[in-house]
Amino acid sequence: MKHLILFLSFFLFIWGVQAQKVNQKSVLMTIADEKVSTQEFMDVFTKNNIQNEVIDKKSLEEYLDLYINFKLKVKEAENLQLDTNKAFIQELDGYRKQLAKPYFTDESVSEALLQEAWQRKQQDIRASHILLMLDKNAAPKDTLEVYNRIMKIRERAIRGEDFGALAAETSEDPSAKDREAIPNQRSFRPGNKGDLGYFSVFDMVYPFETGAYTTPVGEISMPLRSEFGYHLIKVTEKTPASGLTEAAHIYISVNPDAEGAEIAEKAEKAQFIYEKIQAGMKFEEAVKEYSDDRGSATRDGLLTKFAVNRIVPEFVAAIKKMEPGQISAPVRTVYGFHIIKLIGSEKPGTFEEEAPKLKEKLAKDSRSQKSEDAVITQIKADAKFKSNVDNLNTFTAGLDSTLAAGKFDATPYQNSSTPLFQLGKQKFTVKDFANYIASKQAVQQKTTSEAYALKLYQDFVKESCLKYEDSQLEKKHPEFAALMKEYHDGILLFDLMDKKVWTKAIKDTIGLAAFHEAHKMDYMWNERAEAQIFTITNKAETAQVAQILSQISDLTTVRSRFESDSLKSVRIQPGKFEKNDNKYIDLCDWKSGLYGPFEADADKATIYVQILNILPSQPKALDEAKGLITSDYQNYLEKEWVKELRAKYTVDVNTKNFELLKAQYPQ
Repeated sequence: MKHLILFLSFFLFIWGVQAQKVNQKSVLMTIADEKVSTQEFMDVFTKNNIQNEVIDKKSLEEYLDLYINFKLKVKEAENLQLDTNKAFIQELDGYRKQLAKPYFTDESVSEALLQEAWQRKQQDIRASHILLMLDKNAAPKDTLEVYNRIMKIRERAIRGEDFGALAAETSEDPSAKDREAIPNQRSFRPGNKGDLGYFSVFDMVYPFETGAYTTPVGEISMPLRSEFGYHLIKVTEKTPASGLTEAAHIYISVNPDAEGAEIAEKAEKAQFIYEKIQAGMKFEEAVKEYSDDRGSATRDGLLTKFAVNRIVPEFVAAIKKMEPGQISAPVRTVYGFHIIKLIGSEKPGTFEEEAPKLKEKLAKDSRSQKSEDAVITQIKADAKFKSNVDNLNTFTAGLDSTLAAGKFDATPYQNSSTPLFQLGKQKFTVKDFANYIASKQAVQQKTTSEAYALKLYQDFVKESCLKYEDSQLEKKHPEFAALMKEYHDGILLFDLMDKKVWTKAIKDTIGLAAFHEAHKMDYMWNERAEAQIFTITNKAETAQVAQILSQISDLTTVRSRFESDSLKSVRIQPGKFEKNDNKYIDLCDWKSGLYGPFEADADKATIYVQILNILPSQPKALDEAKGLITSDYQNYLEKEWVKELRAKYTVDVNTKNFELLKAQYPQ
């Protein structure tokens, strides 16, 4: 009986807690007279929980503090009227245009495009092209002339001429041809002869992508038109998609304009390293020892995960033949030699897994035009679109040659209220269309003013439909209104944070220096060796260099002696080094003196180290750790600013509602 009573008591307690769930519409807090509902707080919290972690009481408490700080900063920005700034208005409008795009799609058309995109995502394509440029608004005569030219090039390719050679000769894509060196400006770079490497869906403009996916391997497409002009495509390879690849490499750099001897020397070095790995040296040790890619060397050669279009084709071609864990023989690319270790790859997922990401890309891609056209038809139906064809014909018939010449003047039409079409209750008149023409007109070589006006009218109707629907978005879609509020607050916060914290910390040199002085013991050097590293690439000069170094330690005098003795094979690296900064420094006894010789086997060089002094642990000067100190100073400024805002504005949290909210989640 006792156990039953305890059980019932526990049950009633749980039931009581659940019965007191907080009302989502109730006020959770008031910040400077602005009421924030529980729903609003939880919507923002859930959206910012990017790790999808389990919600618990602690995370809610931590986020409450962050949210209050955020709202206080936005309130301060609004009080300073930063939201009336022209730059702010333009930036927010730019984001709005991007956010509105998904609302201008037809679901049935979008679904077909989505299925097509997923099917194409299953394949990687390697292809070459020849491009003849053509303006997208080119006159019919110019279009025909370019089409005939590219057809003649295609005929040459069909007859057996090398496609790469034809691309180098005829293509107007600048990357196809060699880029010659310009002294003190740029180095030589070989052309790709039309080879675009590997790509997949969304990597190319839609017409080009479609042409590549529908052209069989080894064949050459008919000319296809994109916004850039006419293309011929030759598909080299179609392979199962690699997806997102993770790999590491050892990189041996080669100058783009290197000649045979230098290339052979680097090839020999790469082969030497590969053979050492084959003989038992760990790949990660070889990376640290030999790789010229110092950025990835600190990560055991690991590169950022990449898709096939983000890296040179020779690299991709090698990886496609490898298994995870396998290490390749040296691979030559335009940048040098690579020894590659394949870590793994994330292949494309199922349609259900890939659909959300594909939808995002579809919304931003030109192929969404198909869906947009269907949306405009629906907008017209919903808004009861009415067009007055007679009034339009009267207007266009009265136009003269000034329109085709790009000199149309809208002034005579500024008092015309003659209706052309209507969307909902909004009427569009001859005056509106005349102003549109004046803003959009361009010189037309082979089109009459009347025909050109009709083309502009179709554009005007389309843009008017989209603007009309856009004006209704906040009313029709609450989630869109919430998203716009989020962007509004985010931009304001960024602008004010820049003024109060980020830029201020950089410009406030006196404050930064004072902060460093107060916290200098937080920024310490470990024990360091003040040293000079001498790398001798000519073995014949080694003994002479060693003799000079045993007699002289002053760097200026050493340089002068090397110059007078015509010793040109010595590279000098002076500096202050902590443990593990340099392997040759680490081989020394960390006492003043000359050390060596050390042999750099891959470069076939001899190394000497002169340790001049051992520096004890000491605080870093401001300029020695300025980035880290500036970051910490920014954090300090932000905390002080938040204190000011909390003193300036009233913050009232409804403790009862917040406790009810927390009670819905575990400890």
